[in-house]
Amino acid sequence: MNHKIINLLGLAQRAGKLTSGDFIVEKSIKKRDAKLVFLAIDTASNNEKKYKELTTACGVPVIQVLTKEQLGQAIGKEMRVVVAVEDDGFARAMQRELTIED
Repeated sequence: MNHKIINLLGLAQRAGKLTSGDFIVEKSIKKRDAKLVFLAIDTASNNEKKYKELTTACGVPVIQVLTKEQLGQAIGKEMRVVVAVEDDGFARAMQRELTIED
């Protein structure tokens, strides 16, 4: 588990640069507001398929590194299946952190 990603998600949430929850994230992706999408690694296969198809169609990168519980805790909420980062700076920092970890 990447603590830096969790910290960045929390910062982005406090800065108002995140959306979470099925309907709101889907809307954010379609409007092209989402710069990066986090999908829980333990999500149902139908949700995984739906979001991978949607993000591919809209050109938004999708990452699966945290569980539903970890995603929710990172942003100070209950379990979350999907979270969208709506800020270029936060999205770049998170992607950079994930490349460093690999």
